[in-house]
Amino acid sequence: MSYCHIICSCDMHSHMQRGNEENMNYSIYFNKKNKRVGHLWQGRFKSWYITDDAYLYTLMCYIEQNPLKANMVKDITEYPYSSYHYFLNYKEIPECLKKSWVVENYKDDAEAIDAFLTNPVDSGQLQELRKASSLVEASNVDNRPKIEACQKLFENINDIKERNKKILKAIEKGYSQHMIAKVLGISQPAVYGVVKRSRK
Repeated sequence: MSYCHIICSCDMHSHMQRGNEENMNYSIYFNKKNKRVGHLWQGRFKSWYITDDAYLYTLMCYIEQNPLKANMVKDITEYPYSSYHYFLNYKEIPECLKKSWVVENYKDDAEAIDAFLTNPVDSGQLQELRKASSLVEASNVDNRPKIEACQKLFENINDIKERNKKILKAIEKGYSQHMIAKVLGISQPAVYGVVKRSRK
């Protein structure tokens, strides 16, 4: 069973916070079940790479408070289409939220959950964290490789196996997962998956 950390469905969009591995596993499951191939989330879907705990916590609060920011309700307790209500009613938590960060860290402490998820979100800080997460770069920023050189590295690729070898070579040369994904036109979690599998 797949799991989420936070969910919130609004009028014209939804938010879902999942782990990289969970996204990949769910996509594989969904594609097999529905006899399809390709990216599951495409089109106007947006994804940000969560690089640290500060961004994780801020993003969870942002997602739960989204109906407030959209002026759909005056208080988050009034909005029924988010994980907030499930977290406060520990006995009714759906399967997809049972392994969420909130449940694993707060269990049935409704007061602590409420205090955490209603903590005001600083929009400026959220933008800085989002920007930082999209720029996961090599540690030696003064000697940062150029995108043109990265593009040359991936010229004349014949198959996925060769592409994956070149991804690992690019990582060794100091290219960021973000840049590699951009050059190849694939998601950053896909690049992360190649790197992760190579370390097993």
